[in-house]
Amino acid sequence: MALRGWAFPEWKTVARAGFGAVLLGVLAGSALADDALKLTELSPNGADACFGRVYDAAHLKAHPHQKVARIFFYYGHDPVSRPNEEPAPSDTSYNAFVATTVRGAKAPQWAGGWCNHESEDGKTGPIHCGMDCDRTLASLKVDDKGRLLLSDLQPDVYLDAGSEEELGTAEYDRQALGKEDDNFRLDPMPAATCKAEFARIDPIDPALGPPLRERLKPDQAFCYGRDYDAAHLGSHPNQLTQSIRVFRGPVELASFASGGDASNWPDGADIAVSVTTRQKSGKVTQTYSCQGEADQWRCAASSKMSDFSCDIAQKEIFLKRGADGTMMLANPNSSLAIVDLCSKAADGKTKSDDKVYRLQPMPQSACAP
Repeated sequence: MALRGWAFPEWKTVARAGFGAVLLGVLAGSALADDALKLTELSPNGADACFGRVYDAAHLKAHPHQKVARIFFYYGHDPVSRPNEEPAPSDTSYNAFVATTVRGAKAPQWAGGWCNHESEDGKTGPIHCGMDCDRTLASLKVDDKGRLLLSDLQPDVYLDAGSEEELGTAEYDRQALGKEDDNFRLDPMPAATCKAEFARIDPIDPALGPPLRERLKPDQAFCYGRDYDAAHLGSHPNQLTQSIRVFRGPVELASFASGGDASNWPDGADIAVSVTTRQKSGKVTQTYSCQGEADQWRCAASSKMSDFSCDIAQKEIFLKRGADGTMMLANPNSSLAIVDLCSKAADGKTKSDDKVYRLQPMPQSACAP
């Protein structure tokens, strides 16, 4: 049934982690080379190394311009991974990862890069950690007690380059790190401690089962839907949807087989959505092209195999896995094909009950043309 009263910020439109909105497609993770880690100051035995610190209330009260309440630095193989809907990691050379949680935040933000000695032989001198786009992640030293001294952490480490001008001073200051968020002294910790901290970034809800990208294979047809009876529609007078189907059939499978990359699944997956409303005798079908993003599939309306021909790329829906094998569909911006997506009626927020749907798995015949 269509669900009412959901808070749509829960359906994320941009996952701002790592290097800001750019992401460059490689922040899904890294697979360090099998060679032992080279910076022996950080990792004397070649194993992954973890350093961290959690600041207490007294410290934060004494440092009002420090936003960071928790900070962890991990040197080694990717501790972030992608446990939800984003594609499996591609190989990169990242060997350093920073996670910080600011005051009041529920989850950390993170960034990754490369750390090496600043010397011609690469074996001596200060340790510098760089990021994509020739940016600095941090500078590192290890003191005589094995603690990591982390400096040069940039205020905009989680923002795009040039974001101060784009956002304006006030919003930039709100999103950037604080004036005292630098020169951290971090204690050595077990690698498992860092992995647990990074796992807080994109946690899995075990009650929901495997991600959709695992449930639904690149070469697998599927059909989910819901039919609403007169009693339901009578109690939901603002709901236009009488019947809804979300599916991949032979056409969508052939489209992915010819141009998709199974290693990046579900990115590039086409799905079709068919809707019958109270006001129309026939169903309207719209195709969407999806990509994995955090715990959902973000699907933009496509001109392929659709009933509309205008530029509708900004019309989006979002798919999530639901409990007991269901699929949740969110339509916060009138992007469901209840009305002609090219018309003015499709602009603005959805005002009816046609915002969120809990869909049941159905036989493929239920989604046949």
